[in-house]
Amino acid sequence: MSGVTDQFRRAQLAIAALFCFLGFQYATWASRLPAIKTRLDLTEAELGLLLMACGAGAAASFPLVAILMKRMGSRRLAVLSAVVLSLLLLALSAAPNYPVALVIICCDGIAVGSLNVAMNAQGAALEVTYRRTAMARLHATFSAGSLFAALLASGVNLLTTDVTVHFGVAAALLLLLVGLTRSGLLTEDRQASAGISAEDPAELPAGTPTEDPAPEKSRRKLSMPSRVTIWMGFAMVFGTVTEGAMNDWSALYMKDVVDAAAELAPMGIAVVSVMMVLARVFADGWRSRWGDGRIVRVGGVVAGTGLALALLAGGVVPTLIGFACVGLGVAAVTPCIYVAAAAQGTDALALVAAMGTTGLLAGPALIGFIASASSLVWGMGAVAASAILVSLCAARIRWPGLAESEPRVLSPEI
Repeated sequence: MSGVTDQFRRAQLAIAALFCFLGFQYATWASRLPAIKTRLDLTEAELGLLLMACGAGAAASFPLVAILMKRMGSRRLAVLSAVVLSLLLLALSAAPNYPVALVIICCDGIAVGSLNVAMNAQGAALEVTYRRTAMARLHATFSAGSLFAALLASGVNLLTTDVTVHFGVAAALLLLLVGLTRSGLLTEDRQASAGISAEDPAELPAGTPTEDPAPEKSRRKLSMPSRVTIWMGFAMVFGTVTEGAMNDWSALYMKDVVDAAAELAPMGIAVVSVMMVLARVFADGWRSRWGDGRIVRVGGVVAGTGLALALLAGGVVPTLIGFACVGLGVAAVTPCIYVAAAAQGTDALALVAAMGTTGLLAGPALIGFIASASSLVWGMGAVAASAILVSLCAARIRWPGLAESEPRVLSPEI
């Protein structure tokens, strides 16, 4: 038993490193946007387009990622994507002009989309192989990677403001991380054994293992998504809209609507972020006890109801409590949906991941349009409605049998 536990922990650490890697890489170049803006002499609009280019590249990567997953598998695709992302940091630091930077950032988005799918496929395979919950904690390490990147950026800035030096150090650390953890990644993707057929999962009882009836054909072309996959995609969209909008609009809501003091305004995003990290640390235990489907359904209701009540009550304290409910409620949504999508196959996982990126990209802008047409209160009301829609979509999904029909062991600490 100890040998199996050691194998699980080794694989868990390696996969957690991928999540940490992605958070670190993104936060590294995002933290130096002011310096990039100054060096390339960009306007606010050009900087906004640069940010959108990354999201657009990730959202448009679905067909390519699905094909690469079939041909390479998640382990090889994860390593390749990680190496590319490391090198793209160096390329961005040397970009001579704005058009080149746009191309680099768009390629970064494609590589992000590839690593996102590959690492979540690895996380799902880890749970299926060892029958232990782990995905929520893996997602928590993404936030840890962002924190490490911020600390590194602050430390380097104390010594030099040169972006090339900063990105060079970051790229070296990332390549070292890939080299140290590559051997621990799982060599086999285990979607089919998770208990749902990609043909018509809605008609199978939970926990029924199936095999792909035409594996060679599925490797050559993309398959049409099932109804369950589409519902997963919509649940992911509404979940990422909620998460992204809270990241972008909570501070402004605190300042302009609640009239919070300047030093309290950033506490909105702080409360959401801290609650999400804490919830993800404990969410795997909740999944083992109550099942993924129930966690997503209840989480959407908690997030939507808590935020709606906060909007009605007003005031700093009720608002912060409502924001905490959002962080608590949505924390396990994306990890659970990724596990369910992986059980459908690589096409489903790639599509759901792309839809999630689209929600993350379009959500804050949509809330801005609603706020401009009415008020930010109505905009945040749309966020609450989006959280409720997560629960409604989750109710239409037949969740993997591994998640709800059989108890699983809580993973050991990373």
